[in-house]
Amino acid sequence: MSTRETEKVMVQTVAIDVHNHFYPSSYLKELKKGEGAAKVTEDSKGDFILTYAGDYNVIVPGHRDIEFRLAELDRIGIKTQILSLTTPGVHIEERERGIRLAKMVNDDFAEIVDKYPGRFYGFAALPLQDPKAAAMELRRAVKELHFKGGTLFTNINGQTLDDPSFQCVFEQARELDVPLFIHPTTPSPADAFLDYRLAALVGFGMDTTLTVARLIFSGLLDRVSGLKLIASHLGGCLPYLAERFDRGYSVYPECQKPLKLPTSYLKESVYFDCVLFEPLAVEFALKLFGSDHFLAGSDYPHQVGDLEKCVGVIRELDTTPEIKEKILHLNAEKLFKL
Repeated sequence: MSTRETEKVMVQTVAIDVHNHFYPSSYLKELKKGEGAAKVTEDSKGDFILTYAGDYNVIVPGHRDIEFRLAELDRIGIKTQILSLTTPGVHIEERERGIRLAKMVNDDFAEIVDKYPGRFYGFAALPLQDPKAAAMELRRAVKELHFKGGTLFTNINGQTLDDPSFQCVFEQARELDVPLFIHPTTPSPADAFLDYRLAALVGFGMDTTLTVARLIFSGLLDRVSGLKLIASHLGGCLPYLAERFDRGYSVYPECQKPLKLPTSYLKESVYFDCVLFEPLAVEFALKLFGSDHFLAGSDYPHQVGDLEKCVGVIRELDTTPEIKEKILHLNAEKLFKL
């Protein structure tokens, strides 16, 4: 067997996908009632359309049929997924409804995890319109449901995550020693992103970049030392702006609240999924930040996601088999204590 064939077998047996999404049936059933901010309708192909202010999602079988998804994972050779709820999240709903939807999603995720041990784990959906309730739900999900972390969105109805009200969520994650998965949503204001699917193509990366920058420059990562974050989509523009962050830190008094260079936090506190399926982009980020904090991800089953490229982009990297193995599963196993 050639080296390339050996690497292919290794990829197909141990990949852990940390960025993918599932809509539980109870959540979709509730949204079909049309009583909240997010609504579900059905198109001519039998797929569901989830609509909300600023964007929409086409809900294909992989979003809602766990047996269909398992067949796809087996076909590609992905061993494990960490499930998360995607946009719009439950935080766009009225408080009590958001809390109820979060519990509903997390309980359904827990049933999947229990039914398919080792194939699936969970990131908790959090009712972030009420940060204290979100912290409590994160604790319940980790302590009682054995989840591996929680999902944050890059802005909560326009409010940035460095707002002091969210610190209790970050503190809870640190206390539980679990990472928080930062998933983007449509930036606020959204006007410039409403055409051409620019929310997903441009806005998501911008909002991720802005969110992590604000968490660094606000001093949050010093106040909650030891916190672990996962930045979606290779961190947006973070690899390309890191040097500029450091220069800003050295010359602007407003940027000197952190205790050390911004790049230090990007190397120590932030993990990056490889959901930019261009090997050259991933290689640049790897050279800048080192290989210990990179993770495999697919963004499946969104239209812009790809299970095959989840493993394919890592297979194509111009790096060693040992580093590829770290990104495919070893870093995730260490981060999530698998």
